[in-house]
Amino acid sequence: MSRISTSNRPLVGLTLDSEAAGGWSKFPWYALRQNYCDAVVKAGGLPVALPHEPDLAESYLQQLDGLIVTGGAFDVDPAIFGANARHATVSTKTRRTDFELAIARGALDRDLPVLGICGGQQLLNVVLGGALIQHIPGEVERPLAHEQPNPRDQAGHDVTLVAGTLLHSICRAETLAVNSAHHQAVKSVGAGVLVNATANDGVIEGIEAPGYRFCLGVQWHPEFSISSGDDAILKAFVTAADTNAVTAQHQNRVTHA
Repeated sequence: MSRISTSNRPLVGLTLDSEAAGGWSKFPWYALRQNYCDAVVKAGGLPVALPHEPDLAESYLQQLDGLIVTGGAFDVDPAIFGANARHATVSTKTRRTDFELAIARGALDRDLPVLGICGGQQLLNVVLGGALIQHIPGEVERPLAHEQPNPRDQAGHDVTLVAGTLLHSICRAETLAVNSAHHQAVKSVGAGVLVNATANDGVIEGIEAPGYRFCLGVQWHPEFSISSGDDAILKAFVTAADTNAVTAQHQNRVTHA
């Protein structure tokens, strides 16, 4: 299959949230905050939204140069990461999760750049063999306010970056002030996965998998551009996607020569 021309911008897929009928529409609807797309454009990419079609994940991936798994008001089903119990606060969206599992696994199989944001990091961690804290207040002693009371375009707390990691090299900082909008977090990571950021209460705030070209997750929302580190994260991801686009264009030329 030939690839879509993106006018020299790498094509970045963003997963959508979904809601049942009611509120914005009398029928089921998809949703994505505009600043996700704005951040991709600012970083040099061409954003495209990905409807929840698990059976079409491979077709999407044939066109994409990078994947962002976004956040949302829902949780990964604990059964997927082997939990024997389910906390009362857990709320799931089965079709969205099925799609995100399929496209994230497919992207990693292709070694496409992947960025997981907030709930997207949590899903990425599960795909990489890790497990999740189902409700921070129930498992973390004296936790920070990870569901911050102030607006999401403001910082809620600081995170400490781990020296020598991809995230540290991207942000070029020891700490970052970040926003925080989650009640779950990474509990354990899979083989070959590194923790690259933590909060002062010990909650894991970032992960990465060095075995892939670019595989990064952050628990906060860098699309709000609260710090220069946030902008650097999106820029590094889009740069990795652009490298993939150039490679794919070369392969297409060779195939059709």
